[in-house]
Amino acid sequence: MKNQTVEFSTIIKQNGEMNAAFVVFPFSTEELFGKKGQVKIKALFDEKVEYRGSLAKMKSDCYILGLTQAVRKQLNKTFGDNVLVSLTEDKEERTVEIADDIALVFTQNQEVKTLFDNMSYTHRKEYIRWIEEAKKPETRENRKLKMIQMILDGKKGI
Repeated sequence: MKNQTVEFSTIIKQNGEMNAAFVVFPFSTEELFGKKGQVKIKALFDEKVEYRGSLAKMKSDCYILGLTQAVRKQLNKTFGDNVLVSLTEDKEERTVEIADDIALVFTQNQEVKTLFDNMSYTHRKEYIRWIEEAKKPETRENRKLKMIQMILDGKKGI
């Protein structure tokens, strides 16, 4: 039963009052994937928007899959809308692409690189995205310096 595609149609739900959305995974992860904890997945929403994430139990009995604002925007959907979900277990190693100027920061700061490399994929991705979203070169430089300090201070993410 491993690495099969699971398809279901569901409603996009809002997480409390936040601008955060999720869908409920209506199956047993243990039966489908042989796993009880978090399950890394590759999803396809409405047969057009790809996403890599995790099925997780978030203070609930069922597993849920988060829908980022970016995914909802691409789908042109919001809370209460129906969405078709197709997913498979993601067994590929998750790597974060690091631009040369950011890689140089790690080359010059071995302790920061070690701490960064030991972070989860999600936290590494957040740091890199935060730096790359800077519109001005000076903002990018400032964020690289802030990242060094934040990592040394033990901050796992942005």
